[in-house]
Amino acid sequence: MSQAAEWAVEALDLVKVYKEGNILAVDRLNLKIGRGEIYALIGANGSGKTTCINILTGILAPTTGVVKVLGMEMPRDRKTISKYVGVAPQEYSVYHDLTVEQNVRFFGRLYGMSNNELERRMEELLQILRLDERRRSVVANLSGGMRRRVSIACALIHNPQLVFFDEATVGIDPVLRAFFWEYFRSLKKQGLTIILTSHVMDEAEKADRIGLIRAGKLIEEGTPKQLKHKHGADTIEEVFIKLSEGKIVDE
Repeated sequence: MSQAAEWAVEALDLVKVYKEGNILAVDRLNLKIGRGEIYALIGANGSGKTTCINILTGILAPTTGVVKVLGMEMPRDRKTISKYVGVAPQEYSVYHDLTVEQNVRFFGRLYGMSNNELERRMEELLQILRLDERRRSVVANLSGGMRRRVSIACALIHNPQLVFFDEATVGIDPVLRAFFWEYFRSLKKQGLTIILTSHVMDEAEKADRIGLIRAGKLIEEGTPKQLKHKHGADTIEEVFIKLSEGKIVDE
């Protein structure tokens, strides 16, 4: 892996057209996300956030455009890149008929972790994510918030350098959301790059930088302070409304 790559993620003129229905999901989108940064891609449901994340993680190939992750090209180098990247998708990626422990072990083994390394890391994550007491619970019997925590544990088990959280805090209670953000900031201090998506605008206030996306286009980008100052707004939600120019977004 290229340790010298300046950017954790680079995307140049990304376009994604779904042939069925001729839908333009991503429209000439450009991104540069620095190492050790918390970057929030914010937009309404259906704005193209998840499609963008799927391209950046190599799940989808762009129709046109170039993607580099940690200095390597997606999807060409996906197999190599996957060792350094974690993904917690919008839909829970864990197996509902397995226990918490079984899920985390499964993902650790997928990444080729040794038994000692896997057990040590699993114990650490279960403690941090407050899952230790439910480690033998079948995931199907857990609450939505706990399932989200299991998904995050599986994404982080192999100590990635870059992690994608797609709608990580949507639909969970405010106390758990605050805990997640405290944990995200601790990961940033360890040098982890975090890219997250959300349609909840106040989430963006907690990120280092924000990209506002609408209809597959990146319509604005900057720190929360920069964007609010530029658009004379008190909140990121106000910024988004001003940029939308009164247009109704179909969710």
